[in-house]
Amino acid sequence: MIVSGITPADKRRSKVYLDGSFAFVLYNGEIKRFHIEEGEELAQELYSQIMDEVLCRRARERMLHLLKSTSRTELEIRRKLGADLYPQQAIDEAVAFAKRYHYIDDDDYAARYFEIYGDKKSVRQLAAELRRKGIDRETVNRLAGESGGDETEKARALLRKKHYDPEQADPAERRRAAAFLARRGFSGDVIRRAMGRDFDFDDVL
Repeated sequence: MIVSGITPADKRRSKVYLDGSFAFVLYNGEIKRFHIEEGEELAQELYSQIMDEVLCRRARERMLHLLKSTSRTELEIRRKLGADLYPQQAIDEAVAFAKRYHYIDDDDYAARYFEIYGDKKSVRQLAAELRRKGIDRETVNRLAGESGGDETEKARALLRKKHYDPEQADPAERRRAAAFLARRGFSGDVIRRAMGRDFDFDDVL
């Protein structure tokens, strides 16, 4: 492999390109320590050493730091590490380590997501958010089916928390209440039932 380029990533680090493609980021001191020079060959043995001793270890430490503050799905971790310019091998090994020790568990994450937000958002919104986080459709559909509950009653409960009174609400209040429920993913039919039999969207347009 030929070192085809070394360009600054920030004040302390540089991007290293091998055979014309971006390969990894190292601190400038590490580039000197490993004697990486533009136009020179990087032996496979040295590349493997850098990957094993530096990049995979660093990606694993970064992954653990990300998980300290909040739980994340596998896709979220992969996106974060990718944004930090870790090579794919380092990302794969960090994720494999996390899954092996259950630092990442998408099934558990999805189940707890339904538990935490189940009474605050519609099933449709919960499912959409989990899909964006990388939870597979089968898991999402199963949890949605198991969640049970009445979506209309859930919407009514949210309106009660907002102190919405259908008997006293003026058109502006009805408009805000309908928009509030829509933002949480409730369908038009659910919103109509939750806001009262006589509610009409035309009243709030």
